Amino acid sequence: MSCEHLICAACAGPVVEGRCPVCREGRAKVHHHGFLGLSPLAIAVIVLLVVALVALGHISGY
Repeated sequence: MSCEHLICAACAGPVVEGRCPVCREGRAKVHHHGFLGLSPLAIAVIVLLVVALVALGHISGY
């Protein structure tokens, strides 16, 4: 979902601009951020790197 076409009920401005606290809160709800503020893609990359390092360590005999 995108907030490009949403209009804020409090200030009547586009939510994407975040003019008021209500806009900013609505924009934050639409654009979910993953764990610790990281995007889901960044979390997936970190998990894959950890798995690769564990596999590499297991193969090399640590």
